[in-house]
Amino acid sequence: MRKLTGISQAVIGLWLAISAAIHFYFTFAGYPEPLRLAALHLFLAVPPVFLLYPSHQGAPHHRPTIDDMALAALALLPSAYIYFNTSYVYSRSAFLDALSPLETGLGVLMTVLILEAVRRALSIMLSALVLAVIIYMAICDQLGGLWYYRDLSVGEIVDILYLMNGSGLYGSLTGISATIVAAFLVFGAFLQASGMGRLFMNLGTFLAGRYTGGPAKVVVVESGLFGMTSGSSVANVVVTGNVTIPEMKRMGFPPALAGGIEAASSVGGLIMPPLMGAAAFVMAEMLSVPYLSIVSASIVGAALYYLGIFVSVHFQSRKLGIEALPKNEIATVRDILRDIHFVIPLVVLIGLMALRFSPYFACFWATAALIATTWLRSHTRMGPRKLLEALTEAGATISTVAVAVAAAGIITAALTNTGLLLAFTGIIKSLAGDSLLVLVLLVAVCCLFLGMGVPTTPAYIVTAAIGAPLIAEHGAAPLLAIHLFILYFAVLADATPPVAAASYAAAAIARANPLLTGVHAFRMAVGGFIVGISFIFEPALTLSGTLFETLSATFAVSAGIMLISLAYVGFGHGPIPLWWRLALFAGGAASALWHTQPELLRGAIGYAVFLGTLYLPKVQERRLSTAE
Repeated sequence: MRKLTGISQAVIGLWLAISAAIHFYFTFAGYPEPLRLAALHLFLAVPPVFLLYPSHQGAPHHRPTIDDMALAALALLPSAYIYFNTSYVYSRSAFLDALSPLETGLGVLMTVLILEAVRRALSIMLSALVLAVIIYMAICDQLGGLWYYRDLSVGEIVDILYLMNGSGLYGSLTGISATIVAAFLVFGAFLQASGMGRLFMNLGTFLAGRYTGGPAKVVVVESGLFGMTSGSSVANVVVTGNVTIPEMKRMGFPPALAGGIEAASSVGGLIMPPLMGAAAFVMAEMLSVPYLSIVSASIVGAALYYLGIFVSVHFQSRKLGIEALPKNEIATVRDILRDIHFVIPLVVLIGLMALRFSPYFACFWATAALIATTWLRSHTRMGPRKLLEALTEAGATISTVAVAVAAAGIITAALTNTGLLLAFTGIIKSLAGDSLLVLVLLVAVCCLFLGMGVPTTPAYIVTAAIGAPLIAEHGAAPLLAIHLFILYFAVLADATPPVAAASYAAAAIARANPLLTGVHAFRMAVGGFIVGISFIFEPALTLSGTLFETLSATFAVSAGIMLISLAYVGFGHGPIPLWWRLALFAGGAASALWHTQPELLRGAIGYAVFLGTLYLPKVQERRLSTAE
């Protein structure tokens, strides 16, 4: 993203602030009709992308070029046409009413602009995927087998992507982006601007700083808490990592490992209840279930994910000989109480959602409560300047997410209006056969692929459209557990090489090898992969079973995560031989994933092996010293 200066900064910043303010206004005053809202959303969100993100490496990084301004101006036209002609769009019949040359031109223009905006702001991979989907629509009648679909003219393709009500660029996905996601992003931007990160940092040092590997454990706590409010793992890394990564390096962590710990911890914030980025709100909307059902179902999984990171960090710290933070760097209760008033807006948000108010209504009052709360203490007051900065930051994030969701809208429109969805599901079914495990692994790979460099919300939405119905057909798990599985893998894509957007951001701060940083992040986040798959085979982890079933499943999966984390580090009381590390890895996988065996038995064996690995060498040392 450019670091704008001068008049460019003022004008573009004002546009972004107005965009965020309009989205925020709607959360209280009510939204216009869906199509008009979607058009206004993209009208406000798409043009700034061309001004904020340069077209190539050599382009100016402090101001937009003439070409950028031309693209931004062109991006206004397609959405303006939809906004002022919503009655006509609602009344027309798709495929029957011919498109005018103007409509065809605007549809093609908007599609091309979204491709370019995605390439600039997100990743060339997502842009290439969208382009591949469009090419498929153009040549689907030339393909055979499952890929065949009837001939689609240019007008019909534009109809599907641009003018068809409820589909494509201005469809239901863009509606979610304009309502739930935008409302949460405004709330998150105000949380970050308010200084709430200081409360999270103090909590982290107070809870974890006094133990072995204190600096890294502080990162785990702080980034997890901060990440649930930011809605973006990359943004979380950039905000918290600039402080935490240098601190870890100062205490003796290698740069790549420091970056990996930060990336894995930041990614986990998006599955951390009660906020989970914006995912909990979107999932509640998609499944038509109460928000608190999503939150409660996510508690055990998030705890297991961070258990894996803590175990890895602890033994890595012992391996490197890194101790606790110095006492003068550990926050006191008084430090925490200075900022404890920031809890109020979170209580307001969760309370209103618990009372079944809409997510955007809850976000409005939580944001209002946050602004009012900052005035309870002189050092946290948000004046006009801070408010404007928060709105500007919110507007920029809304723009980035909006183009990603628009791209996802193109993909889902192609999936649902052609034979593409049937082709994908047919291929996955044929590869999986009757094996639920193979099916789950194939859907997991799709999640990781679609999540590479793509914001979590659109990645989750697209993958859920493909994978959730397939797994649901087996009847092995509730729909909520299936969606949590998909969300986990969409989130973990940001920590998974080769793309690993969060890991690469952390590597840049740590000045480390990006691929090695990604490998460390992947290892730290391994618990998330295990938990995600376990949601399907152990749905009691979502609190959907009895208390005994939930505790038994948690016992077995936690043992598996701890064994695998220990195997990755290769150090307990001392160095662990390679052959035993491989045995630990196999035992951990069996404890967590061998679902044909009783959970209590698997867990008991897993914990026995874990404790034996740690303490048997100590016993042997004592015996040898006694014998001598």
